[in-house]
Amino acid sequence: MEILIIVIASLFLIAGLIGAFIPVVPGTPLSYIGILVFHFGMGGVFSWLFLISWGIVVVITTTMDAYLPAEGARRSGGSKLGIYGALLGALLGLFFFPPAGIVIGPVIGAFAGELVAGKQSGSALKAAMGSFVGYLVATGLKVGVAIILAYQFLTHL
Repeated sequence: MEILIIVIASLFLIAGLIGAFIPVVPGTPLSYIGILVFHFGMGGVFSWLFLISWGIVVVITTTMDAYLPAEGARRSGGSKLGIYGALLGALLGLFFFPPAGIVIGPVIGAFAGELVAGKQSGSALKAAMGSFVGYLVATGLKVGVAIILAYQFLTHL
């Protein structure tokens, strides 16, 4: 039974790490579910303070994942159409041009959205790059959380 719990928790943690790179997959929540499966399946491996603290970190990281690309575009002078373009570009890039489309799609989408909004190509590119930087920061946060949770899992095996 312990082996089954370890395998299930491992699969969640691996999916969480992969999901940290793919915008539509909730990476950090999947990693956290892996920790919870391991904790409860093995009879309480982690402290409640650990579980609550990391639960809060996961909620904050998930929120920041949705917020940072849009905030990057906004701070770079982006419009709502640019932000929507970045989201649409991320989805289209994910499905039609994986894996590079995950990174390139939001930039092209934000750029196209800004052009549709009537911006000149220079300011459209600036907003697109702001969205891209926000995406990179959000991805870095998700990867960091997924790695730390995987490390905690491995050290408690």
